[in-house]
Amino acid sequence: MIKLNVPTKRGTVLNGVLFDAKNAHTVVIVITGIHGNFYSNPFYYNFGDTLNADGIDFIYAQTNDALGKIDTVNVNTGKPEIIGSFKEDFNDTDEDIEAYLDYAAQAGYRHIILAGHSLGANKVIYYLSRHHDARVEHFLLLSPANLKHMTSDTSEQEKQIVKQMVASGHGQEFLPFYFMGWLPCYADTAYQWLFTDTLNNVHVETDGDFSQCEKITHTGALLIGTYDRFTYGDPAGFLKNINNHIPTAAQNKLIFIEKTGHTYQQKEQEVADAILKLVLDWRK
Repeated sequence: MIKLNVPTKRGTVLNGVLFDAKNAHTVVIVITGIHGNFYSNPFYYNFGDTLNADGIDFIYAQTNDALGKIDTVNVNTGKPEIIGSFKEDFNDTDEDIEAYLDYAAQAGYRHIILAGHSLGANKVIYYLSRHHDARVEHFLLLSPANLKHMTSDTSEQEKQIVKQMVASGHGQEFLPFYFMGWLPCYADTAYQWLFTDTLNNVHVETDGDFSQCEKITHTGALLIGTYDRFTYGDPAGFLKNINNHIPTAAQNKLIFIEKTGHTYQQKEQEVADAILKLVLDWRK
């Protein structure tokens, strides 16, 4: 494994990890979700080792929210910088994904597959809806995050606190409560989760706003565990609903991993094997 320090245009350095198969022509880049680090999502080791065994490189691609706080140095200013889930700005998504794609292109990979897990999948949708990037051959959406469900326990009182802090110029201050019951974060970040459509791009409801999905021109695959708890009890319907709104739906593959949830407990290797099969099929 090789640690990567990938700079964005705004100077923020993102920390990734390259699983290096040596002289690989194909790379799978997985954009992580919120707190989607090696500690909480150990399946990334399965992904990397399995792909490497067949001569395919794998990049574990952290963005701004893989951990609560990350100490780094901004390469544009030269000053120390703290990033993390506590202050994530969804509007940085384009730059973050572009930074990893730029790295892969400069490294000389002939085949780039852009994947994302959980909120990372929503970020891939956002990016591909805005950039018909020819460097990306296929997408892979792993358990997209249903933001409506994730924020459903936020009380009306808490929502009002978020609105009031942002309106009064205190958006860059911590909320007086844990957002979603577990996330200490700035009011500006909570506001984006609750009230913007930047990454709120997948839904259980068939009449939800799928305008981002409808702009995707790439082909790819969507994968989910049949116990995924973010789907109101219907992971298969959730995934099919998303794909139905992608123009390339007929060409895309849907994969259902039985008896596992959002982070693939006990089925990590099965997911890794499914990803490998996809990549090998695409290479043919």
